[in-house]
Amino acid sequence: MPSSSDLENSNYELKEVNKKQDYNVSTEQENEIEYFETLKGKNAATTREEEYDFTTDSTSGRKRHGVKGYFRDFIDSFKPAENPQPHTNLDMELVGVTSETIEQHKKDEGDTGDKLKKTIQPRHVILISLGTGIGTGLLVGNGATLAQAGPAGLVIGYGIMGSLIYCIIQACGEMAVNYLTLVGGFNAYPTFLIDPGFSFATAWVYCLQWLCVCPLELVTASMTIKYWTTKVDPDVFVIIFYVFILGINILGGARGYAEAEFIFNSCKILMMIGFFILGIIIICGGAGTDGYIGGRYWHDPGAFRGERAVDRFKGVVATLVTAAFSFGQSEFIAVTASEQSNPRRAIPSAAKKIIYRALCIYLASIILLGFLVPYNSSQLLGAQSNGIKASPYVLAVANHGVRVVPHFINAVIIISVLSVSNSAFYSSPRMLLTLSQQGFAPKIFSYVDRAGRPTMGIIVASLFAVIAFCATSPKEDQVFTWLLAVSGLSQIFTWMSICLSHLRFRRAMTVQGRSLGECGFLSQVGIYGSAYSFFVLALILVGQFWVALKPVGSKKVDANSFFENYLAAPIWIALYIGYKCYTKDWRLYIKSQDIDLVAHRQIYDEDILRQEREEETERLKNGPYWKRAYSFWC
Repeated sequence: MPSSSDLENSNYELKEVNKKQDYNVSTEQENEIEYFETLKGKNAATTREEEYDFTTDSTSGRKRHGVKGYFRDFIDSFKPAENPQPHTNLDMELVGVTSETIEQHKKDEGDTGDKLKKTIQPRHVILISLGTGIGTGLLVGNGATLAQAGPAGLVIGYGIMGSLIYCIIQACGEMAVNYLTLVGGFNAYPTFLIDPGFSFATAWVYCLQWLCVCPLELVTASMTIKYWTTKVDPDVFVIIFYVFILGINILGGARGYAEAEFIFNSCKILMMIGFFILGIIIICGGAGTDGYIGGRYWHDPGAFRGERAVDRFKGVVATLVTAAFSFGQSEFIAVTASEQSNPRRAIPSAAKKIIYRALCIYLASIILLGFLVPYNSSQLLGAQSNGIKASPYVLAVANHGVRVVPHFINAVIIISVLSVSNSAFYSSPRMLLTLSQQGFAPKIFSYVDRAGRPTMGIIVASLFAVIAFCATSPKEDQVFTWLLAVSGLSQIFTWMSICLSHLRFRRAMTVQGRSLGECGFLSQVGIYGSAYSFFVLALILVGQFWVALKPVGSKKVDANSFFENYLAAPIWIALYIGYKCYTKDWRLYIKSQDIDLVAHRQIYDEDILRQEREEETERLKNGPYWKRAYSFWC
């Protein structure tokens, strides 16, 4: 450790310490996590209220009043964003990184700019992380998978996917901490770690996934309303929801999105807590008209669907894509955590929260469904009947004579699917923006207006959402299946790219003789977790190919079923081959010795990291027991 006199004689050391002190003063304001509000380039000292007030004249600074004033400001907000002043989060970790990283970060920042400002508050992030994924896949899509696999098959499928998610988030977390400022995030890792063609295909399929999720959720909302009435044309509700989602994202901007998600996710979490309590009471005979239920439906009609072992196995495989879609966006937690003031602490905490969410929200609720809903129910989505379909969570309560509560659950399910639709509409234009910045999409998608909205991406997302107006068609269930298949399978490609990127990163570090001590965070399951996840995800793709070609209960090849359930794979192959033909780059992968491990990466100082770990261990050792317990579990 340098002495105080040495520090006084070193301008560089004083500069770092002073920056660290400045950061500590402004942590609360600078650490608000959000992506999409414009910096006021010439007036960085303006208050947040002024930044979001569209009634301020952008030229004179005077307040505009009246309807015309609001309308003029709204129109002006679509004009191009001004060139912002450089804005960096690197000061947060300045003491822990090398000067090489600082210079590289400044270069990257100068190339990309910071037109998208961070203003989502920590309270939003907490609720968004807890409520992410509680939507169509879990609350509605599981009706079809329960009908295909039975309760035991559903639990096995979600158990397998839950084990993969932990390893994937660990790998994504390690990469996120090392590449905090990389444009494109986890979709950009394969560009320099695997192959640009692989990255191009995967990133576009992932973008297509979230473009499809918005209409998927709107269709789901219209299907869910059929529980109450079938007399009103479903497109009436689609129009209402469509305008509602557009209003949140266009008029409210990023702050409107965050506040809406805060409310939506609060409702979802409260509903799941209530469902756990009521479900256990119904199973034990404390509520409803059926008395003690216990494991009745695990015996009749049974734990698995199908008489043959091969059909039962197919049922388990069929649940995996829906489970992947349900766990979708879990990787966003690692990316969000990497934007916190101390990502090396936030990432492990985020990974632990993923485990709790997988166990408590997903597996626990699915186990309850298996005890409350028989897989041969004619009301399940995917059942071979034309009756009114409902969410399995609604049926779990309604079929046992409990009144009123099913209506509340159905209402919250509508809120849940609108929440995911809102997230998809919010995310997909930003993905188009990052694709444009990576050179994978036309430059027109780089346009960001004064309100921080990627305007051209929003237009494309709005056009994709029009697919939802097929809700009035008698083939509504098939459209739902197609959109769900594209979304679920795309998620698997993205997770495979994260795991493979992590393996390639570690391999390059070894081949080039770089120390892992340069990494701010290391995956707790290491390369073995990524290898396990990649291998199982590859098996899922193979298994889903088999199930899509020969559906559960069928002995013949079904081309229609194949494209309904495997559409994302041909799209990925077409994009990959198309990129290779266009660029004439026929490499299958980048050699480990040729991987650039300096560009875009934050290289941490090993000695400082070691000292921080020792200080943290000592602090916990001398602290109260509850802090040690919290640090271990959370």
